[in-house]
Amino acid sequence: MSANRWNRHAALGVGLGLRAAHVEAILAAPAPVVPFFELLAENFLGEGGRPRDTLARVGAVYPLVPHGVSLYVGSADGVDRAHLRRLRALADRVDAPWVTEHLCWGAAGGRTSHELLPLPFTPAVVRLCAEAIREVQDTLGRPFAIENVSSYLAWRESTMTEADFVAEVAEAADCGILLDVNNVYVSAVDHGFDPRAYLARIPAERVAQLHLAGHVAEEGYLLDTHDQPVAEPVWALYAEALARLGPTPTIVEWDGDVPPLAVALAEVERARAIAAAVSPEVAGAR
Repeated sequence: MSANRWNRHAALGVGLGLRAAHVEAILAAPAPVVPFFELLAENFLGEGGRPRDTLARVGAVYPLVPHGVSLYVGSADGVDRAHLRRLRALADRVDAPWVTEHLCWGAAGGRTSHELLPLPFTPAVVRLCAEAIREVQDTLGRPFAIENVSSYLAWRESTMTEADFVAEVAEAADCGILLDVNNVYVSAVDHGFDPRAYLARIPAERVAQLHLAGHVAEEGYLLDTHDQPVAEPVWALYAEALARLGPTPTIVEWDGDVPPLAVALAEVERARAIAAAVSPEVAGAR
């Protein structure tokens, strides 16, 4: 993979996950509110209705990047090819510069959990995921990146760290990495590893995008909820990630208890302000 493959997207800067509650305010704004939006892909795979109208209206103004939650590139059954074809149609419809998904499993034996379940970190699972991802990339016909998930259990079978697993899958599949900074922090606290050491193991040349989101503290662990502002330690880790990676497109996610658009945009502005001190090319994009 060329070290420059993702660099052309750096100028997209800091964007926001597109949520239905914000659509009308976004379209009513006198100027673009962010440089790009990320779509929750499964909300837009249908053939008509309001989702299609939203794609047309928002996509006329903003670049759109589909982000999936149910492709399950780590499932032993392989990816659902019908779902993959629908994802390709969506990516074509919005002329997506790239597509992202989670590095996880969530389906087996024809049953779907609707959860992003962690994988055993082994060479055999690296090969399984890489094979599926190569099929995904061939079908999509555009760049594809995998996201590290938050997790609350670990497999006894694992023989490598999560960071090394993510890096090896990306290398074997020749794909990008969507580095979720909040997920790194949540998993680091819950599993007791150093999040900065995790960042150091991720190949910078493969990082296509970053995610920021909120979490909550439960009794004895952190829970990735996407219904809170970004936590202070995650902001600090984001600054460290940008210092290492350089200009990298970033998305702020907010999925539960979605606030008014102005509140979500305040998180975008804080991300942009942090980037201004580290990667001015990201900070300046609007």
